[in-house]
Amino acid sequence: MALKNYISSDYINAANKLKGKKARRRIVAYVESYDDVFFWRMVLSRFEDDTRYFEVMLPSRNSLNKGKKQALMSLMKNGAGNSMMACVDADYDYLINGRTFQSDFMLGNPYVVHTYVYAIENYQCYAQSLHNVCVMATLNDHSIFDFETFLQEYSKAIYPLFIWSIMLYRKREYTRFSITDFNKVVTIRHSRLPDMMSSIEKVRHKVRVRISELIKAYPGRKAEYLKTKDELVRFGVMPENTYLFVQGHHLFENVVAPTVQTVCDELRREREREIRGKAMHVMQLQNELSAYTKSQSDITAMLKKNMGYTSSPFYQRILKDVERIINRQEKEQQ
Repeated sequence: MALKNYISSDYINAANKLKGKKARRRIVAYVESYDDVFFWRMVLSRFEDDTRYFEVMLPSRNSLNKGKKQALMSLMKNGAGNSMMACVDADYDYLINGRTFQSDFMLGNPYVVHTYVYAIENYQCYAQSLHNVCVMATLNDHSIFDFETFLQEYSKAIYPLFIWSIMLYRKREYTRFSITDFNKVVTIRHSRLPDMMSSIEKVRHKVRVRISELIKAYPGRKAEYLKTKDELVRFGVMPENTYLFVQGHHLFENVVAPTVQTVCDELRREREREIRGKAMHVMQLQNELSAYTKSQSDITAMLKKNMGYTSSPFYQRILKDVERIINRQEKEQQ
């Protein structure tokens, strides 16, 4: 088997030195899956210059093995150092704060960067960026829905139950209330645009019912609940931004994408009504409607390409972590 299949930090270090002192230093960044490559490429490219460059890759060159555990194990097996790092989703590992081996390794290894929010999908659902996603998809800049208020109210509705979820996961007592159970409670039943906000009240009711059941199942946990709540505040979890810390795939598929789709459908109808009202004759109407239809984009694709999250304070923390790793690596090089 080729030597390049046995990549380690020492191997990359040696290869860098063979290129000479003036050559750009190669730093390998392991990621979880193909879907993560673009996100981390955009993060790391900010730090490329005439002295260093990054190569973002899956954990294994000679197999299709992937995932968070594989990325972290590859870093552990190959020896983290000044030429290697891992870039992973935070998941619950960030908030359970080292109470499992994986969480402890992710938070304790100086060459691991994580998203802080649950996953990359949560960034793609960043509330302040969703109006621009609608504009990209529909070419209509009319603001007809307040995404920020919607996701703030949704977050407030699910916040008390989310604290329960983290509290039980920290103690590994999640057999009766798993992440899947949590997702079922906080799923939104989508409806017409005027009824979108009222759907949150239904979620709030389901949350109250489930909390009552949990209090009966786990009595005497009020002090622990309040302590967990206070600790989560220090991690940046607030009632208004809880949506950033729930399972990203569920948030994307079952909350944000359907909401954006509903808004975009109305924006498209609005633009089509405008075209019909302004068309001078049938030929012009058909040409304009055809051109507008061709110019529209798929909602899911636009969300996946959304980069409006770069102003998020959690994204800024990622950049600081990468900068910290680079500074550490440069000191080790000296």
